[in-house]
Amino acid sequence: MDARPDIWQMAPLEQWVRRLSTTWFFAAAHHLQFHLQPVGDLKSGQVYGYEALVRADWNGELVGAGALLHAALAHGQARAFDALARRGAIRQATPLLKPGEVLFINFAPGVVYNPDVCLQTTFQACREVGADFSQLLFEVTESEAFPDLNLLGRILERYRAEGAQVALDDLGAGHTSLTFLAQLRPDVVKLDRALIRDLHGSDPRVPLILALIQYAHDLGIRVVAEGVETASELTLVRQLGADYAQGYYLGRPAPAATGLHPACLTAWGGT
Repeated sequence: MDARPDIWQMAPLEQWVRRLSTTWFFAAAHHLQFHLQPVGDLKSGQVYGYEALVRADWNGELVGAGALLHAALAHGQARAFDALARRGAIRQATPLLKPGEVLFINFAPGVVYNPDVCLQTTFQACREVGADFSQLLFEVTESEAFPDLNLLGRILERYRAEGAQVALDDLGAGHTSLTFLAQLRPDVVKLDRALIRDLHGSDPRVPLILALIQYAHDLGIRVVAEGVETASELTLVRQLGADYAQGYYLGRPAPAATGLHPACLTAWGGT
């Protein structure tokens, strides 16, 4: 008799239902592709880099990152999928970069139990494509579910030891706290898009954004304003001192490295 536990019986009913509704996951995971969204340098008016956003081409339709991540969780494959997506982003997107451009690669720290072990396949993928580690920036997602800052610090330092940069996401949303910044000292932090949405000069969020940017700069951390969708938002985050901006106004995710949208270049006087 097979004495192994039956994972279908062990899993909560809700997870069992999610598994039944995502039977496509394992096949789709073999068809990952990455759309690139530009991050603009607010001083030079040039592309600083691109964020690699995972998709799956399944039966002629694109499955987005949210659906893929939820399906991975339902099937108990979060760790394997996170590593697969990291390696895929490196192999597919790194060769598309121009010299000096940076690739933002998302990772969930909760799936890395030992950075010296879990990150080896990521580093191997970099070496396979001849990636310049200085052009890679590993961005922490889901930090609100990762209270072990000591382990997170070890993960970030392991990336840095290879020559890469590291970033924290969602500052100002309650996910990435000021404690995270002071203890981890990432190279880059992203302001949550909720802080930027519909921002205007008399907005009560302006003093908060200014204080967050100044605090990050005092720690030697550069700041990305996420969710920039209008010319006025772009102008304001520049005035408040953000280093970079990302959002639909600068460019939507695309299968190629398409550069910045011409409208945003006009807005800050670039060419």
